[in-house]
Amino acid sequence: MPPVSRATLIGIVCSIASWIPANAASPGPLTIYFIDVEGGQSTLVVTPEKRSLLIDAGWASDGKTFSPGDPRKARDANRIVKAAQDAGISQIDYLLITHFHTDHDGGVSELAQLMPILGFIDHGAPHPHASETDSETRDAFSVYSALRSKSGARHLEPRPGERLPLADLEVTVVSSGGTTLAEPLPAAGAANPACPEHPIPAVDPDENPRSTGVLVQFGRFRFLDVGDLSGQPLFNLVCPRNRVGRVDAYLTAHHGGADAAEPATFAAFQPRVVMVNNALHKGGQHAMFEALHHASSIENVWQLHTSADAGDLNFPAQYIANIDDSAAYWIKLIANKDGSFRVFNGRSKQWKEYAARR
Repeated sequence: MPPVSRATLIGIVCSIASWIPANAASPGPLTIYFIDVEGGQSTLVVTPEKRSLLIDAGWASDGKTFSPGDPRKARDANRIVKAAQDAGISQIDYLLITHFHTDHDGGVSELAQLMPILGFIDHGAPHPHASETDSETRDAFSVYSALRSKSGARHLEPRPGERLPLADLEVTVVSSGGTTLAEPLPAAGAANPACPEHPIPAVDPDENPRSTGVLVQFGRFRFLDVGDLSGQPLFNLVCPRNRVGRVDAYLTAHHGGADAAEPATFAAFQPRVVMVNNALHKGGQHAMFEALHHASSIENVWQLHTSADAGDLNFPAQYIANIDDSAAYWIKLIANKDGSFRVFNGRSKQWKEYAARR
């Protein structure tokens, strides 16, 4: 048998390398589901190793009042389960409740009967005034806290600047319980010339400003979710200095409400894409859409629903998951460690690709 030439040997090695699965050389992607819970919030983050962080659980029952019922008939809990099944997971490793309003914590008791929840993250308890004046907030928290206590699951109350225990990700708390980051995160801290003299007042002065917000980092990819953060705490994250830095994806605060439509936030975060978890008649307010149309860094705005209030300012249909209330499609984002990502519209079944930011 004649000797193998160097060129032939190199060719053989390259051919063998081409058969090695891509995930053997690099980790798989991060997946984020923006689940349609009709103007509440439920955002499912799934790591390459199939660890999961669910941020909020939508409403109880049919979303009309806080009245948990048969989990098999629960609208939002079952939508979360479908997203989990699509992601290939059978449990929630950590459930983060951003704040204690029933469009965020209402669906927890029904979800817990459909799939295990191993850990709970929150800011402890509702603002006392919210509990005194809002019976649904009080009742929902009573159910949630009983579940949290009896489940034997881990319970965390992290403060701004602390990291959550997810091995595949770097998840940093940026706000909680009315406080925000005391110091800028690495690569942040620049002065924000877009800051006004005063913040837009929060519509709800009790629980929304106490929202627990997190920055999710996967390599160079950064996603920011601050729940319904509004008023002074949202202002403090970006003014007078940007304490978070720029992000690739931003779930706009308070479902795209007018009290979160501060242009200084977009000037600071410079998101490439913005997600709006609105419903047809909840969130997605006209003032927010005006701010989004004027923000220079944004490449695309993705909506869970057409917004009745936004009118002509709604973004093109290709970026809207639900044109009406006849279905419940999600928006799915898949991110790579190099910062590139793509977004999927569950209704149109179309993807939009975003190259890594330079």
